[in-house]
Amino acid sequence: MKSHVDDRLNALRGSASRRPYNARSLAALENNPRCTLRALLDASGSDKAAIAARTGHPSPFGQSAFAFARGNAFEAMVKDNGCAELLRVLRETLGLTLPEVAYLDLNDVGVAGDNSKGDRNRNRRDHTARVLLQAARGTGDGTLFDHPMLHLQVGGEDAFLEPDLVAFRIDGRFYVVEIKSFPIIDGQAAPMQVRSATTQACAYVLALRALLTKEGIDPETVSDTIVLVAPKDFTNRPTADFVDARKQVAALTRQLARIGRISDLVDLLPEGLTFDLDLDKDQRPRRPAEELVAAVEQVPATYRPDCLNHCEMAFFCRARARAEASLDVLGPAVREQLGGIDTTTMALGLARGQLTPTADQSDTAAALRHAARLRAELTAMYGGAA
Repeated sequence: MKSHVDDRLNALRGSASRRPYNARSLAALENNPRCTLRALLDASGSDKAAIAARTGHPSPFGQSAFAFARGNAFEAMVKDNGCAELLRVLRETLGLTLPEVAYLDLNDVGVAGDNSKGDRNRNRRDHTARVLLQAARGTGDGTLFDHPMLHLQVGGEDAFLEPDLVAFRIDGRFYVVEIKSFPIIDGQAAPMQVRSATTQACAYVLALRALLTKEGIDPETVSDTIVLVAPKDFTNRPTADFVDARKQVAALTRQLARIGRISDLVDLLPEGLTFDLDLDKDQRPRRPAEELVAAVEQVPATYRPDCLNHCEMAFFCRARARAEASLDVLGPAVREQLGGIDTTTMALGLARGQLTPTADQSDTAAALRHAARLRAELTAMYGGAA
């Protein structure tokens, strides 16, 4: 069965090199768990950005050079001198007692003599595991662990996670620290940015827990409270806050289990379906765009407005949802309010009295007609005043 599923996933990807899972792609699973298209593209290791571009809906993802440099500079400052600024923040801002600190940089391991990137990743993963397990058992000296290489098995594939974090251990528990360059102003940061950072950190929490569980150590040794470190107000001085990630950790756990059942999705695919771009020797796609669009449209997709923040296929799926008059373009809150109504065309027809509602739609239809009357009255009043 596993071989059959792997063959189908490989056929979906086609001739391109496999794109491994990373923290961002794992976080996207939690953001939109109902999307079959995203699940299959990630499970097959397909290049979503290249596919979106070939369909005529390129994604503008990626930080600007300025934002990238700013983020790197802020992280370097926080970690400089053995994480001196981070320690100050942990002690002063969060009130944590860290009387003795041992800083370990796990970055410079398994690089020089390795034959491939995979070898480097595995060597760093093994070294990280040894150090963290020693700390968990109380036989190591580490308190702060910088540049760890974490690992998860996702749908039978290796996912190496190299976070821009420091994992620290206090009172017998590990915590994940996310260092971000967006500001915390008057104790508040932009909710969308906090959610994105937290969801990504959840992948690290699960990877740490998987490591401990494998060795018979209580996974709850890894806290599901994330420490977010970011600039304070409009300065470059770091501050920090705790973020409760319990719900997001649980949601991502469920989605990873769903990937383990990817065979259920694969079995529903039409025979011969592939997202192969048929790249030439210069890595340029030769497959006709119309043919690729037709292939992608054979897989159900669930578009949500916030997909624009985390999925390379978002602009393709938005255009597809608009063409189908799907309520998905209005977001899950509106769709839930309009239960039993499938399209914007149907919603407008009921609101204007042009369609007869079913028994299940009667209450919603009455509310839509009422809203339409109010809108018409306000439009008339505004137009008369103008």
